[in-house]
Amino acid sequence: MAWNEPGNKGKDPWGNKSGNDKGPPDLDEVFKNISKRFGGKGNGSGAGFSAFGLVIVLVIAVVVWGLSGFYTVKEAEKGVALRFGQYIGEVGPGLQWKATFIDEVYPVNVSNVRSIPASGSMLTADENVVLVELDVQYIVVDPYRFMFSAVDANASLREATDSALRYVIGHNRMDDILTTGRDQIRRDTWDEVNRIIEPYNLGLEIRDVNFLPARPPEEVKDAFDDAIAAQEDEQRFIREAEAYSREIEPKARGTVQRMEQQANAYKEREVLEARGKVARFEQLLPEYKAAPEVTRNRLYIDAMSLVYSGSNKVLVDSKSSGNMMYLPLDKLMEQNQSTKKAKAAAKADTSNQESANSMVNSLSMPLDGRASRSDRTREGRN
Repeated sequence: MAWNEPGNKGKDPWGNKSGNDKGPPDLDEVFKNISKRFGGKGNGSGAGFSAFGLVIVLVIAVVVWGLSGFYTVKEAEKGVALRFGQYIGEVGPGLQWKATFIDEVYPVNVSNVRSIPASGSMLTADENVVLVELDVQYIVVDPYRFMFSAVDANASLREATDSALRYVIGHNRMDDILTTGRDQIRRDTWDEVNRIIEPYNLGLEIRDVNFLPARPPEEVKDAFDDAIAAQEDEQRFIREAEAYSREIEPKARGTVQRMEQQANAYKEREVLEARGKVARFEQLLPEYKAAPEVTRNRLYIDAMSLVYSGSNKVLVDSKSSGNMMYLPLDKLMEQNQSTKKAKAAAKADTSNQESANSMVNSLSMPLDGRASRSDRTREGRN
């Protein structure tokens, strides 16, 4: 109840019996009241606390201090533990405890892949300006070094990446940066970043370096687009030519092999025919010496039979009728030509057989020069 409320009868809530407002109570009175509550005698400013009350206060303080030391480290993190500012080790994931005001633990994420971009307009080796973009992906492998080897490890890595990228771009030509040399620039930048950050022991490990497509300044972009299109067309034509070469080469090899086989077969055939003719003439020589006239006639007849066998013959019987009948000689000639074409295909296969038959016939001819009965039957002179 407030001292100025109705029914208070003018009593001072601070214990002033006179009812006059003289300010807050004396501190000695407050300590006496607290001492009485904890079983003290209340004589002296704070000196009346009993041993039991002091123990209770200490126990409560210890409990609060102990409970305040519990903390949790996440699954993807590791804790860097310091005792009075000195590194004492790493703390694994889970529920942990530390001595408050004595130990300090700084959790660091060591599982997530972090990324730092780098971009800008840079000068190339051929004194051109190109716009490049780079993205470095890394993870933390040593939390203590990541936290305390540098003031800001992320800022140090960012500056190292920018320096390495400018160095690599400055040693490459613009055409390579825009077209075929992008992968080599990516590897060179990766190696250069590792070389720069190695002395600083930042506790980082670079997992990948993504070199994004570079582009020329907007003022010359159209010209470079045309140049890139021409280079792409060149590569496409080269691939098409290689595909055509791979397609034609087996066919050409097959044709060459077939021609070689045909040439070898033709060679063998000609050799065999020549040997047959030589053997035939060797067999005819003794017969010719024995009967030269008969042998010459026989050879003449065989030659003329071969000549007339391929010529067109028309027989007209004028004795049976007095009128000369019209014969379609042109039709007969066309029919004969078609027949000759059909026989020409089989003539090559039967040439060897005919040569052999001729040689056999010549050998079977009697010594008196008369043809055999089979020859006379074939010639129509029975």
